[in-house]
Amino acid sequence: MALVENHQSITQESEWIAKAAAGDRNAFRLLYELHHQRVYALALRLSSSPSIAEEITQDCFVRLWQKLPSFRGDSQFSTWLHKLVVNQSLTTIKKHKSWAQRFLGFESVNEPVKEDEYDELDQLIMKLPERARIVFVLHAVEGYRHDEIANLLKIAAGTSKAQYHRARGLLKEMF
Repeated sequence: MALVENHQSITQESEWIAKAAAGDRNAFRLLYELHHQRVYALALRLSSSPSIAEEITQDCFVRLWQKLPSFRGDSQFSTWLHKLVVNQSLTTIKKHKSWAQRFLGFESVNEPVKEDEYDELDQLIMKLPERARIVFVLHAVEGYRHDEIANLLKIAAGTSKAQYHRARGLLKEMF
């Protein structure tokens, strides 16, 4: 029964994708409702800031609307969207970091997260230094390989591994 329901939801999502790519705003709204929580969750883990995560989420769906006609279906839609979210997150984080450094002189600007919003691990992840947090989320949570992370962040694979181990060590200390 679950397999039939899953097939129906995939078929329904495919219909929404095709209609949204053709400009159907209602179909796009349905795609948004289906995916916005996962997009926000990933953006929040990467940015550690609720307001920046909201900005990333909004920007992702604007870009999705613009890029949807180019989705060919070579991969699953969720995989394609995930890559879009990661790239948009990294771009937005870099933009905010450079603005904060230029005008405020801060290394990073993060808002405190409400205690009851996220479980303990997510709260601790958000306390990690930016680079270590991004590498940790991409590797441990999202399953990226270190060479993929290195390519995304334009760093060496060894640096990715070092940042990951740094993040793990810091998390162990925080626990």
